[in-house]
Amino acid sequence: MIDNFEQRFSALQHAYQELINKKNRKKELGNGIFHRYENPVLTAAHTPLEWRYDLNPKTNPYLLERFGINATFNSGAIRFNGKYIIVARVEGLDRKSFFAVAESANGIDNFRFWEYPIIMPETDIPDTNIYDMRLVQHEDGWIYGLFCTERRDFSATEGDQSAAVAQCGIARTKDLVIWERLADLKTPSPQQRNVVLHPEYVNGKYAFYTRPQDSFIDAGKGGGIGFGISDSIENAIVQEEIVIDRKLYHTVYEAKNGLGPAPIKTDKGWLHLAHGVRNTAAGLRYVLYMFMTSLDDLTNVIHKPSGYFMAPEGEERIGDVSNVLFSNGWITDDDGAVYIYYASSDTRQHVAVSSIEKLVDYVINTPEDQLRSSRSVEAICRIIDNNKKIPEVFGEER
Repeated sequence: MIDNFEQRFSALQHAYQELINKKNRKKELGNGIFHRYENPVLTAAHTPLEWRYDLNPKTNPYLLERFGINATFNSGAIRFNGKYIIVARVEGLDRKSFFAVAESANGIDNFRFWEYPIIMPETDIPDTNIYDMRLVQHEDGWIYGLFCTERRDFSATEGDQSAAVAQCGIARTKDLVIWERLADLKTPSPQQRNVVLHPEYVNGKYAFYTRPQDSFIDAGKGGGIGFGISDSIENAIVQEEIVIDRKLYHTVYEAKNGLGPAPIKTDKGWLHLAHGVRNTAAGLRYVLYMFMTSLDDLTNVIHKPSGYFMAPEGEERIGDVSNVLFSNGWITDDDGAVYIYYASSDTRQHVAVSSIEKLVDYVINTPEDQLRSSRSVEAICRIIDNNKKIPEVFGEER
């Protein structure tokens, strides 16, 4: 029995080391805005063996998995102590999610989880499930984690065990190990998801991007990505939510939308990455899109390219919740490189790399959605006509 245990343990160790040491290669060509990488940066198999297995041959002689992990996805991201850090949503086979820190030296491969998952304090009303943390280094000196806290809707009937209430949980830390839990965000909306803290004060106050929501699943009349101000972070209360980016008929964000990570400040404006949802015959489709708000007025969207920035491709379309891309974390390097951490189909975590320069160019110069088929054709024709004036492209001016 010991020999079987040791052989299995050796095989598990070998497979694990091979996985976490695998080099990630850039996919060539692409659309020029960003490039994907061949492999996910995190999967369920990246979680340490010590989390999943009782490694004592006396208590687990068959070396069976004791705590199964279903998925690792929807990671917040931050540069910390010279490392690329992502705080992943890790989901067990029991459907309960928790947070865990993984780090890499280069941001694209060899991510390793820290020894323990994050021990997140609870409020007076315990969380049933927590997920999708946005990490923000605020100018007040704290690192904040804003996440969805889910609890059963006790106003629902006993027969309805799927009804839930979602709100925004808030915690802060200095070292990503010890977390101080603050009161949940209070807003006028019945439910909240996809809440993001702006990284700077706004007139000496804390600013939040929200997603007003009528019910756990449907945004309802919530309308889109909201914005609000709170005097305090310890007991954050947003009295008024202004919708700055609305869901809109026959767009990639017609069913609902929500902000991804905290925006990036550029000399042209604030870069935002968001997700948009539309319904299809095959179910909901989640894609990523971008927009830019004014440096002087965070509620003023000044540029918004049409359509999606990134959509699921190939095996990214397959998973627990298929046809989904979601991002709540990106990192900007000093050289202007931007590492976009996106999850596919609620199953695994990927990275795509772009730059501030390219993203600003994309957001400012890509045509906006004119909301009609004929206008889309007009936009293509303008590009064709402009290209015909370039001798280097067509050989001579026509």
